[in-house]
Amino acid sequence: MAPRPSSVVLVSSGLDSAVLLAHEATQYDVRPVYVRSGLAWESAELRMLSRLLTSSVYAGLRPLAVVDVPMHDVYPADHWALTGTPPAYDTPDEDVYLIGRNLTLLSKAGIVAARGDARRIVLGPLAGNPFPDATPAFFAAMSEALSRGLAHSLTVATPFAALHKAQVIELGARLGVPFALTLSCMNPQEDRHCGLCSKCRERRDAFAEAGVIDPTPYAHAAPREPGA
Repeated sequence: MAPRPSSVVLVSSGLDSAVLLAHEATQYDVRPVYVRSGLAWESAELRMLSRLLTSSVYAGLRPLAVVDVPMHDVYPADHWALTGTPPAYDTPDEDVYLIGRNLTLLSKAGIVAARGDARRIVLGPLAGNPFPDATPAFFAAMSEALSRGLAHSLTVATPFAALHKAQVIELGARLGVPFALTLSCMNPQEDRHCGLCSKCRERRDAFAEAGVIDPTPYAHAAPREPGA
């Protein structure tokens, strides 16, 4: 049997990347890569990721690569992502934009891919992502730039770009992803979801829309809407 092609998957411990990793592993020889940037939630995220990867769903993956791209020298010291004070529960996606996020992730992941002879880098933006570094044009440009700069043909793939979070949860349920071992929160409390940030709101809403039981232990109940 011919060996499967290799790919590098950018992961956190979040819902989307957990499902993406399981989905990619059905077709590729996968190296998961976590990019550590000094953001407030990363310690909790890495602890959860180490637990997540012990699941049988991820048996056969290559070892996790953790690489560093510190951002404290380009983000102000009071930036919410460094201090751990995210915008409020009901804020739009634009309020949690991290400038240059996908640019820095892909740059380091490209080097990991080239050194490991992988030809594909995968990350998980979803439908409706409003950010300039999540467009098809950006990913096509990064594919070309990385391929030229590394002298190694690379494709940046975004398999979930047409899906919404509820659809990702439905796919994850079919793949057997252990949702209880995922963490998609900007202010985790002792490795639990805070329940008060917009990522926690998105998570709650998506489980409800998908009709899948949410196994998440939130530290706080959802804020009540005015007048409720």
